[in-house]
Amino acid sequence: MKLIYACLLASLLIFPAWAAGPVNINTASAEEIAESLNGIGLSKAEEIVRYRDEHGAFTNLDELVNVKGIGIRTVDKNRDIIVLGDPKVQPQAQE
Repeated sequence: MKLIYACLLASLLIFPAWAAGPVNINTASAEEIAESLNGIGLSKAEEIVRYRDEHGAFTNLDELVNVKGIGIRTVDKNRDIIVLGDPKVQPQAQE
């Protein structure tokens, strides 16, 4: 039983290593967004791209809630991997 708990804990600790790297939602394709963000499939990623094309670049992460089908919980789950520009120049999360 202890072995099962140890394996479970180990798998949770290494999970972030499997996660995709940062994704720039202002330049990424729908496919890249869908592959990188948790809880975002291809249809929602296409909505992000459509919204971006119609309204211009996102200036704040929280603007994602204006995209049909995306709520604040989804934004919060992905806040650490979403970037709006060059990650070396701009902070990832804006509050």
